[in-house]
Amino acid sequence: MKGITHFLTGVALATCFPAVLALAREGSLLPVLGGVGGLLPDVLDFRFVRYWERYDVEIDPAPFVVSGRDPGTALSGRAGAAFVADALADALLAAYESGEPCNVVAHTLRLGHDLWRRYTIHLVPEARAIAVCFGPLVTTGGVTYPGTELPDSVWVERDLDIPFVHSYSHEYHVDAFTGPSFRFARERVGTDQPEGAEDVLAVHFLDWHHRWTHSLPLALAVGLVVGGSAALAWGGRVGGWAGMLATVGFAGHVLEDQLGHMGSNLFWPFTRRRHAGAKLVHAGEAIPNFLTTWTAVALILYNLDRLGGAALLPGPLYLFCAVALPWLILGTLYIARRRKATTFSSLAEGIPPVEAERLAES
Repeated sequence: MKGITHFLTGVALATCFPAVLALAREGSLLPVLGGVGGLLPDVLDFRFVRYWERYDVEIDPAPFVVSGRDPGTALSGRAGAAFVADALADALLAAYESGEPCNVVAHTLRLGHDLWRRYTIHLVPEARAIAVCFGPLVTTGGVTYPGTELPDSVWVERDLDIPFVHSYSHEYHVDAFTGPSFRFARERVGTDQPEGAEDVLAVHFLDWHHRWTHSLPLALAVGLVVGGSAALAWGGRVGGWAGMLATVGFAGHVLEDQLGHMGSNLFWPFTRRRHAGAKLVHAGEAIPNFLTTWTAVALILYNLDRLGGAALLPGPLYLFCAVALPWLILGTLYIARRRKATTFSSLAEGIPPVEAERLAES
């Protein structure tokens, strides 16, 4: 989910406590603390953890593309795609054969302050292959410039002949800001596999993300620190609620992210790996973010009305019109769109670019 979604979820959870609203009427900003707790996991990841990551392989196809809007200035889309595909294939094979994990990042191609050359990485574990293709020029917002596709943009395929699985997505568009990073690790899938069964190479997207920062025990620890500090400054009553709201907002963020594909390390430091997500939504999808944000705002208004004095809103009717009805309408639309999503069964039919979640996660 997006940052504003997590923030408003934390505020909505905070307004569910009558004592918090009573303190807010006295001038306290405690409800905002719930929103701050909701932002904290991603703040830790994107302001600190990402910069601690070290990469064994950095893929930079910049030498194959020259600056400019004119597609004729590109040296070779095929050569660039081949370079990326070869580098990825070598890293995948090396990680599988050596058994040593490998961290890889694919760098973006920036051609101006608001101009990027998009290329796409496609993983096809069913065929034990990968494919790469250079695409059009795009803006930072992902808007494509028609007619800027490279004249020799083709899908360059590489057969790996090793079993691999991906835990997030089969396709990655590399364009604005930072490119995707992966961790390739040889693993035994399932605890019931017989001795000598073939290992697989797991492809973990943004391995530094959703790990120790997205932990329920850490949410409790943050609450203890915030509560203790607030108690020293403003007394035990405020400190107790401050710790509670920081924990609730933080935990709400973690559980919301668990609905996605990446999952989280829910019980760090007692566990070391991310638990698989429910795979119901992608973090950058508009409808799930809008519905969650809308619901949070609706609940904030409802709680303020219900707990702030004489209620003016007709409770059941309001909740049906403001919460249930939008979920019914937009939820149905979202499910229908997902069912229409294009699937790819083989490389032989070619792989057109698909509209996957943009790498706003990074």
